[in-house]
Amino acid sequence: MPFDSLAAFVRALRKAGELHVIGAPVDRRLEISEITERVVKAGGPALLFTNVRDSQFPVLTNQFGSERRMAMALDATNLREVEERVRRLIDISPPGDSLPEKFWGAFRLTRFASAIPKTSRAGTAHDVVLAEPDLSVLPVLTTWPLDAGPFITLPIVITKDPRNGRLNAGVYRMQVYGKRETAMHWQRHKHGRAHADEWGDRVPVAVAIGADPALTYAATAPLPPLLDEFSFAGLLRGKSVELLPAKSVDLPVPADAEFVLEGYVDNADLRTEGPFGDHTGVYSLSDRYPTFHVTCMTHRRDPIYPATVVGKPPMEDAWLGKATERIFLPLLQAMLPEVVDLNLPVEGGFHNLALVSIRKRYPGHAKKVMNALWGLGHMMMLTRVLIVVDADVDVQAPREVAWFVLNNLAPERDVVTMPGPVDDLDHGSYSIAYGMKIGIDATRKDASEGYDRQWPPDMRMDEATRALVTQRWAAYGLDRLVRHVVPDAWSGQGMEAYQRLLQERGTP
Repeated sequence: MPFDSLAAFVRALRKAGELHVIGAPVDRRLEISEITERVVKAGGPALLFTNVRDSQFPVLTNQFGSERRMAMALDATNLREVEERVRRLIDISPPGDSLPEKFWGAFRLTRFASAIPKTSRAGTAHDVVLAEPDLSVLPVLTTWPLDAGPFITLPIVITKDPRNGRLNAGVYRMQVYGKRETAMHWQRHKHGRAHADEWGDRVPVAVAIGADPALTYAATAPLPPLLDEFSFAGLLRGKSVELLPAKSVDLPVPADAEFVLEGYVDNADLRTEGPFGDHTGVYSLSDRYPTFHVTCMTHRRDPIYPATVVGKPPMEDAWLGKATERIFLPLLQAMLPEVVDLNLPVEGGFHNLALVSIRKRYPGHAKKVMNALWGLGHMMMLTRVLIVVDADVDVQAPREVAWFVLNNLAPERDVVTMPGPVDDLDHGSYSIAYGMKIGIDATRKDASEGYDRQWPPDMRMDEATRALVTQRWAAYGLDRLVRHVVPDAWSGQGMEAYQRLLQERGTP
């Protein structure tokens, strides 16, 4: 069942053995982030810090930090299941006459109905209304030593287009300046920034900190302007998001949000924001951003403050990126049916590298796909490096992709460079938000693309021999050998284990 609140998700994590509670006193400055980074990189559980110095509120970190927890957040057992759910949703062909076809057709329509948020007049987000807004009561983390101060790292920033009323909910970091002011780090490519430009100097804003996990994920997703994050979250979880009118601004907020900040962004009040230790693994440097002024602050009776710690990958946001990869693949294939699979490697920080396999049908097909992907929305538009391979290459195995690229590449023929928009955080570019991108066509070539030689076949074992060995695997005693050695076979430790096993078997 989908979760109605962050508190419900935390209870489910605890029941599933995916939550570790830390009751020892911890400091919000650097200490919580250091503990979290170690646990994340070790593949550990979500963390609930219940004794944060100088705060009455517990802090939750690493809630999305594994495939299991990311899938749980979206009411699934794994991310492939979420991918197939989206694939069924976009298959809108009319159902047949048989009873099973009618049933599944009705099921799809029910999920579409869940995209419509429900408006309520009461909700736990307004359990406590502070007489005077005071951000100092929040256990906001300072995550890295050179950070300019404490940053709210998992806010759902809600805005509205003044022309048509369309909503947007995005995750934009917020440096806390004082009891009532923060920075609003919405970059020029973000929809929240587009709304702000339409409003002029004073932009009404509501910020939810801590909501149901599907909505938090949706706020990170690269959606087109026509689809708002509340509707998308409802589609993903199969249940409408419940909203509540904000107290002081004409905006909705999640009815069961842990904390809600209301107020306005003053586009004329620009202040220095940053540095901040970012998901790129380096500090994003200081720059000028508009200021958010808090005029109202509410929270649940026993709220939990959620935070995410970003840094050199892999970190928690790796699984948010992997969810986006799986969820948007069916949508990508609907526009580009030649695409077989997509991998946004964690090491690339989502924007820096995309591996794409295609069913190649004509000369230049890989380059056509590159241009199409760079012309799509936020996820692909800012991708710095695109690598395209043939359909039989497993892009989920980067080592295999690297082998094909290094074997197949002729730079003068296969490399494409393209000027265009890049991420504001891309420090490799000479200019902010504008630079060069590179595409590599690692597909096999023939005379139609000017390759007049014979392309050599890949070395592959014949299927009959492969099947025979598979059948006799255990009899040969290879199951134990592979289970213990192959994962580390490329390391010195793996080779030492291999030699020990050979000696045990008496093999020279």
